[in-house]
Amino acid sequence: MALLNENYLKLKAGYLFPEIGRRVSGFVAASPDAAKRLIRCGIGDVTEALPLAAREAMHAAVDELADRATFKGYGPEQGYDFLRTAIAQNMFRDRGINVADDEIFVSDGSKCDTGNILDIFGQGNLLGIPDPVYPVYVDTNVMAGNTGDGDASGRYEGIHYLPCNEGNGFMPDVPQNEALDLIYLCSPNNPTGAAATRAQLEAWVKYAKSHGSIILFDAAYEAFITDADIPHSIFEIPGARDCAIEFRSFSKHGGFTGVRCAFTVIPKELMAKTRSGESLPLHPLWSRRMTTKFNGASYIVQKGAAALFSDSGKKQVTELINHYLGNAAILRQAAKDAGLTAFGGVNAPYIWVRTPNGMGSWEFFDVMLNKLNVVVTPGAGFGAAGEGYFRISAFNSRANVEEVGRRLREEL
Repeated sequence: MALLNENYLKLKAGYLFPEIGRRVSGFVAASPDAAKRLIRCGIGDVTEALPLAAREAMHAAVDELADRATFKGYGPEQGYDFLRTAIAQNMFRDRGINVADDEIFVSDGSKCDTGNILDIFGQGNLLGIPDPVYPVYVDTNVMAGNTGDGDASGRYEGIHYLPCNEGNGFMPDVPQNEALDLIYLCSPNNPTGAAATRAQLEAWVKYAKSHGSIILFDAAYEAFITDADIPHSIFEIPGARDCAIEFRSFSKHGGFTGVRCAFTVIPKELMAKTRSGESLPLHPLWSRRMTTKFNGASYIVQKGAAALFSDSGKKQVTELINHYLGNAAILRQAAKDAGLTAFGGVNAPYIWVRTPNGMGSWEFFDVMLNKLNVVVTPGAGFGAAGEGYFRISAFNSRANVEEVGRRLREEL
């Protein structure tokens, strides 16, 4: 009989968002009238139309595929040169950051990349993962067999949890006595909306270089950074090319959640050790992994992504980001007006709110759903340290956001 991967059996009851979906479906079935005014501010999915520049480029790409002379079949697994160059130039070199075109690897999503990156790392690495944070970091390590069993709070053996709390501004502190091998950092952070300062990233790079660690830096929300002093990339920090991999996405940058396009940056000088102690570069390993297990993102999608770097595309992306940041400001203020303690929502599209009166995060999720008919995300779903908080997403129409703000002030 075929054997299954028993690591999957360690996973807790369900991934966060399916559980939210289950509860919302139950609410809709039980309260059809109240369900008519349901507003979803839970899952971080975009709501506004794709930028026109991307749409036009994608239409043109479809027309190319309609002509035998310009038809495209399999493309390069690492991404077309036109997009890799546009990314490296616009997102890095124009900011004074040294990233070469061929250090960019285009994919169909950062969620995939942050899980797939484990393919090029061996067993036995000591993991450092923020708490709370995007659940995929933990779950993919469980699936890969990099952890022991989980406890009642959802914490797994084999992971060094890095607390993110009000005391440290929801960005993890550098460990004092632990030599971590793989360190996940997310800035701006999902779910807390906190963004790492230059000093914080400098401390992490110094730590990583001193311990031979590698930082897995998820910058999926960098487009929302408005503070000039907040780095957009880990590679703004001197020495980071020796100790970091960066993940970026077009999902929020260009509203591509349903279109699917992202990329990973792996510097050529980044090294890891074999068990015998030999240092070898990771860049060719990731390239080999991509060419073996991936056939490349769609040509149509990549043309759309490249168009975001045109003059009109940049303007449209800015308008899109400003719309969501405007929503975030409204929601953050409304939460405060309702007497709640709120964080984030400045350099990120998420507002992180402390539940009132010591309520549990799933308990308050039910209050928001049944009393206000608003879907939020319970903090406990992002890790044990997320208990006692909930996340509000700013991805919505302005009318819906203003209505949620009204309900927070008047109905909570």
